[in-house]
Amino acid sequence: MQAAVGDRLVVHGAVVGEHERQGEIIEVRGPGGGPPFMVRFDDGHEALVFPGPDAVVVPAHSGAARAGS
Repeated sequence: MQAAVGDRLVVHGAVVGEHERQGEIIEVRGPGGGPPFMVRFDDGHEALVFPGPDAVVVPAHSGAARAGS
């Protein structure tokens, strides 16, 4: 998984009823664009994230970057 600053990280709910979380990647700390990523989630919370198999990077230039907007 690779990302760039400005891309969106979408983390799908791992269990039924758990909400999807979305945030903007504000820093890429891994080599070659890889994880970990510093992410500012839509609720304002910032966290260092090592994405799992339930996460997807949406490129900033994609029309789907802001789902629901």
